[in-house]
Amino acid sequence: MVMHSYDFHTHSTASDGTLAPEVLIEKASAAGVKLMALTDHDSISGYQSIAGMSFSEDIRVISGVELTCRLDKQVVHIVGLNLDTGNDRLLMHLGALDTLRMERAKAIALRLEKAGLPDLLEAAINCSAGGQIGRPHFAQAMVDLQLVTDQQQAFKKYLGAGKKGDVKVEWPELASVIALIGEAQGLSVLAHPTKYNLTQNKIRFLVQRFSELGGDALEIGYPAVTLDHQRALSLLIEKFKLLASGGSDFHNPANHWTGLGRFPNIPEHLPHVLDVVS
Repeated sequence: MVMHSYDFHTHSTASDGTLAPEVLIEKASAAGVKLMALTDHDSISGYQSIAGMSFSEDIRVISGVELTCRLDKQVVHIVGLNLDTGNDRLLMHLGALDTLRMERAKAIALRLEKAGLPDLLEAAINCSAGGQIGRPHFAQAMVDLQLVTDQQQAFKKYLGAGKKGDVKVEWPELASVIALIGEAQGLSVLAHPTKYNLTQNKIRFLVQRFSELGGDALEIGYPAVTLDHQRALSLLIEKFKLLASGGSDFHNPANHWTGLGRFPNIPEHLPHVLDVVS
């Protein structure tokens, strides 16, 4: 892992991060980050909350969001960077996702209750602290109530893929999300492409479709990406004429495998999102 002066993938308490937006930015600045995007899951409320706040002159914060969507049945995440956060269609889209996530949270709580656990909805909402509610908040509620020892156990027993609390959602289509980001004058970035448990052929197909639909960049600097992954992804960037992007995918300072501004280097010969937003 290498320290960078930029970080285009971070999360705050507006979604499933543990630091308030202003604290996140202060810690990023203290770590040496000069340019960062706040990219909460399906929410810009964290970015909106810090608009107008004064921070160190050494750091610049741009708008961002990590939008959940699907290509066929595959769920993927698209980071939108440098968006017009006042765009009406973007705000409508995020409002609809708020409703969708709350409906899913109610369904998760009901399934877990049928599995013998207490009603965890209110506790999970409290854990979300007004941000986007998701499975990590149910996991934290279980930890707080001493139903499990840690979040990892919560996912292993109740919330992971195929478990009782794994409630599927009909997320928006990839094409509509890319179009939405473009309409909001932002850059669309396919996040952490090797984290979807896809074969190399399926990753290649995903990147190809992302490009054909008007996507702008591929995230190839992120925790857990290997050199072999990067070589393959670099070839896809060149083939489909995309930009490269990178970020820590920071959520929690307790996660020692990452840190603000810390992620693997991106090959210098590749065109970079920095060339567009810096």
